[in-house]
Amino acid sequence: MAAPNEITCKQLMRLIGLPDCPVIVDISIDPDFAKDPFLIPGSFRHPHTDLEGLIARLNGRACVITCQQGIKLSQGLTSRLRGRGIAAEYLTGGMYGWRDTPNTPRIPFAALPDTNLWVTRHRPKIDRIACPWLIRRFVDADAEFLFVSPEQAAGVADCYGATPFDIPDVAFSHHGDLCTFDAMLDAFDLRTVALDRMAQIVRAADTGTTDIPQAAGLLALSVGLSRMHRDDHTQLDAALPMYDALYRWARDGVDETHASFGGTP
Repeated sequence: MAAPNEITCKQLMRLIGLPDCPVIVDISIDPDFAKDPFLIPGSFRHPHTDLEGLIARLNGRACVITCQQGIKLSQGLTSRLRGRGIAAEYLTGGMYGWRDTPNTPRIPFAALPDTNLWVTRHRPKIDRIACPWLIRRFVDADAEFLFVSPEQAAGVADCYGATPFDIPDVAFSHHGDLCTFDAMLDAFDLRTVALDRMAQIVRAADTGTTDIPQAAGLLALSVGLSRMHRDDHTQLDAALPMYDALYRWARDGVDETHASFGGTP
């Protein structure tokens, strides 16, 4: 019988990428993590001994705690957090369980930047909105983004220790026919079926190849949002739900048509 504060790998996978996904905290001890240095998408590492620091970092948000095997470390800390009024669950099987579950992506820890600050060109349309969505939902929920003039993006990255993206001559940028969204999927090993579908649409909309029907719609909505919002951060906030909806379609709704929910053909 499952414990009331337990969540399975398959259940957690259904939550990852959604705006209300719980915070995922990896408390594996360093020697265990060194043997298998990968993270569940969107998670961060935190020492199990620092309860007060973790509570402050969670700031009241629900969380899932995982360790190497989902036994004493994660179950113990989960109980401590619940005793402090935090909605905490532990992951069944821990990181080994996640690794051994089919179709559960893992981010190589070495691929992650050592900062949560990112910088790109101002006045984003598609790729420079899709990438922050991907980062917030699958890499770092607390990531911050700087939108600056194109000629200053590299300099701002140096001054603030930010990770640049979608500018020339950096790792996270266009490569051949692939856009920056693709570069991030590859770097973070996030090539799932749903995200690959999204990548095709983002790539087509970003390059003006609108033979994919959804790409034409994304382009139209993106241009409309950019016209509605003078401030880039306000535009990003407004666009995130659009990408959330696109992800749910890519994951669950590709076979649904207007007729399938009672519409007139």
